Amino acid sequence: MVSGKNSLTTKVVIGMLAGIACGFLIRWLWPDSEPVRSYLVEGVLFVLGQIFITCLKMLVVPLIFVSLVCGTCTLQDVSSLGRLGARTVGLYILTTCIAITMAITAALIAEPGVGAHLTSSSEFVPKEAPPLSNVLINLFPSNPIAAMAKGNALQIIVFALLFGIAIAASGRKGKPIADFFVSMNEVVMKLVTLLMNLAPYGVFALMARLFYGISFDAILNLLQYFFLLLFVLVLQVVVTYFLILHFVARINPLKFLKKMEDALLFAFSTSSSSATIPVSLETVNRRLGVNNRISSFTIPLGATINMDGTAMMQGVATVFIAQALSIDLTLMDYLSVILTATLASIGTAGVPGVGLIMLAMVLQQVGLPLEGIAIIMGVDRLLDMVRTVVNVTGDCTVTCAIAQMEGELDRSVFDDDHAGEQDENIDFHRICDEEPESR
Repeated sequence: MVSGKNSLTTKVVIGMLAGIACGFLIRWLWPDSEPVRSYLVEGVLFVLGQIFITCLKMLVVPLIFVSLVCGTCTLQDVSSLGRLGARTVGLYILTTCIAITMAITAALIAEPGVGAHLTSSSEFVPKEAPPLSNVLINLFPSNPIAAMAKGNALQIIVFALLFGIAIAASGRKGKPIADFFVSMNEVVMKLVTLLMNLAPYGVFALMARLFYGISFDAILNLLQYFFLLLFVLVLQVVVTYFLILHFVARINPLKFLKKMEDALLFAFSTSSSSATIPVSLETVNRRLGVNNRISSFTIPLGATINMDGTAMMQGVATVFIAQALSIDLTLMDYLSVILTATLASIGTAGVPGVGLIMLAMVLQQVGLPLEGIAIIMGVDRLLDMVRTVVNVTGDCTVTCAIAQMEGELDRSVFDDDHAGEQDENIDFHRICDEEPESR
């Protein structure tokens, strides 16, 4: 499907476009064929796509743990972790607050739901969101092995930080363990590269299955909502993130986006910030020049608590549902939406179906019926792909800003247009470039 001479980005784009075309073609040729749907779409394509996503998720736990331990065990001043954490969480909350405010303002101006008079054709029953007190308590693992088995990112982060600090405090006796984690980090990053070379085929399967089943009738019915949300998501990138990159990180935003293309393609095709963590980490380290000490903390944390794209959906969807159902909201209601959505982006961290859970919390807060969620579910899958791109862009933007503040941004790497490209491809006929040591 793709030649080995193309760059990874080109291969992924080819796989994505081929998958979209294949999905449309299958639906056009066999629109009502149950064998095609069962064996090809929900069989072969589903299996290939899920194997790809599962392989990416397989890397998340070892990558978070090894990278954080590797970055923390070299610290000379442990108190710098507190400053790093405060700056990171503060900047994540600020961008989320800006995102939800911008989304509500745009929706009130555009009035996408006025005159829609839509009714829901299905019911939505949200999962119960955990109270904030439980979220804070659950930051600390009673069993770190169980936390890794469950993929609880926040608990893994806390344990890895404590373990890394303990290694640093052990001095000379801890150095062999520190050296082990440094070597282990290189091995895990090479595993990321290996799986990235298989990405075009996984992306092809994901796109073909998605565009086989996507309903464009639903998009036509929700056209104003669909394009308004797309507009505000793009606005968050070109206004909020570009300003942070220019004035805080002091780097060229356009070059930043160019170097981010692999991570953004992965985010778009997988619709999962967590599954994109391995690619995001490799991108900020090897292409943007961020020190692993910073990125190993900010990227996993951002994938867990930073949901700017999802928060913008809360704002636009709340206004749209209220207008479509002819329910008036007050200024205090909208301020409540901003506060609830901002806090919910942290409070519901790690919960499956987080976007719909957050929206249910917001609707309940202002007295809107939860049935309104069913109105927008028809187009949510496609918009979720774009929201994930914004979420990942936000994670990497904040990472570069924090790295600049901490003096850990290597500008020679960022300025090099070809930085990290040599690490993208693996020759499967000769996987090791080094000559074996003679005995």
